[in-house]
Amino acid sequence: MLLDQQDSDSPRTVALGKVQRLGRRAFIVSAAGAVSAIAFWGLRRSTIAAARPLAANEGPATVTVVEFSPTGEKTGTVTVPRIIRTDADWKKSLPAASFWVTRHADTERPFTNDQWDARERGIFRCICCNLALFNSDARFESGTGWPSFWQPIAQENVVDTVDGSLMVVRTAVSCRLCDAHLGHVFNDGPAPTGLRYCINSVAMRFVKLG
Repeated sequence: MLLDQQDSDSPRTVALGKVQRLGRRAFIVSAAGAVSAIAFWGLRRSTIAAARPLAANEGPATVTVVEFSPTGEKTGTVTVPRIIRTDADWKKSLPAASFWVTRHADTERPFTNDQWDARERGIFRCICCNLALFNSDARFESGTGWPSFWQPIAQENVVDTVDGSLMVVRTAVSCRLCDAHLGHVFNDGPAPTGLRYCINSVAMRFVKLG
């Protein structure tokens, strides 16, 4: 018994016991931190709504937008009624992919549309209402597989909305005239704005400029 007591009191045994206790404590702290993080993200996710097009009884009755001619010239700022249609009406007038992206905030797969790497000069207009959204002069290659722009053609023509649809909070972008979901904007773009408007190609139609 004396030998066992001496062994248990040896510096090596005492040090090993401390390491084991510290290991258990670190595990408990790490596990508690992980649970807290999951709970935090779950709460954050549940308290920030996903971006979606406005309902007919939401938002303003009229909106102010900037119009551009077929040749790309700015023709003026106008205040017009917001375009409101039922899902059934939108479904009749849009391709299936465009309907789900613009009216239900879906996301197309990257590299699946010829607009993602368009090199021609032109204007990208909303596929739902034809409002001018982006100019090809502001387009850049982001490598993401979606059309990317460092600024909209007119800030008045787009709306930024907080989007909590994933485990991170993003900024969704929509068309001001018809509420079509377009994509998201991020702060990792090139100069001069430092922004990257990452836009679903099926949410737009490209109009070439001569």
